Amino acid sequence: MPALAIILIIIGIALLFTGIFVEAVKFLLFIGIALIIIAVIAWLMRSIRNKT
Repeated sequence: MPALAIILIIIGIALLFTGIFVEAVKFLLFIGIALIIIAVIAWLMRSIRNKT
């Protein structure tokens, strides 16, 4: 997994938990989910391209 995807997953998880536990920053929940989805898509595309 590329370093960028790992960093995006870590930031996404941190923002996800921050958004869950702190109600005042609820929008961080959606930002965290979006970053996790982007990182997973990037990882999938990289692994598919490496197989061909």
